[in-house]
Amino acid sequence: MSSMKMEHCALQVPDPVAMADWYVEHVGCRVARAGEEAPFVRFLLDGSGSVMIEIYRNPLLPVPAYLDLDPLLFHMAFLSDDLAADRDRLVSAGATIATDIVTSPAGDQLLMLRDPWSIPLQLVKRADPMLGP
Repeated sequence: MSSMKMEHCALQVPDPVAMADWYVEHVGCRVARAGEEAPFVRFLLDGSGSVMIEIYRNPLLPVPAYLDLDPLLFHMAFLSDDLAADRDRLVSAGATIATDIVTSPAGDQLLMLRDPWSIPLQLVKRADPMLGP
């Protein structure tokens, strides 16, 4: 069997243009592709350039009630070297704290925020990195 590489995960969001701008400015993503008409799709690459998220607003479908979802049911996770500093910076930019910094039994530091659109955004500092540089 051949190995497959994941290209992206997709999310229906209320305002993909504003959300993409926020993730570019505050999380370090960059827009790989953008559509200028509905559904205003944005493909966002993370800082490594190897993980991609698609965000869009399809008017034929409802936007999920992200605020009603427990962050453990769904979240996007980004690596952070300094959870407290990144927490404070993102909260200043409109994020809210869902669960403040905790340390897992494996020694990972975890923090759960919600971005300005209530989508769960986890910051993690792994005791033992799981991904390459």
